[in-house]
Amino acid sequence: MTTDESVATPAYGPLDFARDSKVPRETLDRLTIYADLLAERNSQLNLVAESTLGDLWRRHFLDSAQLVEQIPSDARSMVDLGSGAGFPGLVVAIMLRDDPRFHGFHMNLIEATQKKCRFLEEVGSATQTPVKVHWSRAEDMRMSADVVMARALAPLKKLLRVAFPFFKAGTVGLFPKGKNVDQELTDARESWKLQAIRVPSRSDPSGSILRVTGLSPWRKPRKPS
Repeated sequence: MTTDESVATPAYGPLDFARDSKVPRETLDRLTIYADLLAERNSQLNLVAESTLGDLWRRHFLDSAQLVEQIPSDARSMVDLGSGAGFPGLVVAIMLRDDPRFHGFHMNLIEATQKKCRFLEEVGSATQTPVKVHWSRAEDMRMSADVVMARALAPLKKLLRVAFPFFKAGTVGLFPKGKNVDQELTDARESWKLQAIRVPSRSDPSGSILRVTGLSPWRKPRKPS
């Protein structure tokens, strides 16, 4: 008699997320509301790739939540460029909502697609999370922030052109990147002066979070196309 020794890997779910992110029950409940709304609306709004829904808690929620560890405790104004379905900015906002270190923080979610903006507002309301949703292209917005974040928006060289108007003295940029991060950094440094720390991703062994400070152009950047 033969036996099949292969064992299916259990899906990464909310309890795994809670263990790895050390969030309180109230925060997990809010993120679960978010996850349920995303699954319900996704086919209509094309929020994330359908193929990633089965790994939602690791692929999207943990990938976003890990940015919280890189946010300075005195940061209050934050902006998420090209928020899409709310990753990473909306996840970060939900996690900071009840954290006494970040009392009074402001999260700005910038998204160019109106139907996605409505979804972001719906989740913010359902989870009682204070976020400001801007229906706009990031290139058309002008504000400064203590923390600027973006996920899967553009290669780093172009992303920094979009992000730079939001930087001020002391701003921290948090940008999750994949396996090509070294080449992206090399390309970006042709146009930009910056200090970049690579933090290994806890959701993707081949990925990193780039923590960018001291951003300034070698020469005046052209307007993004």
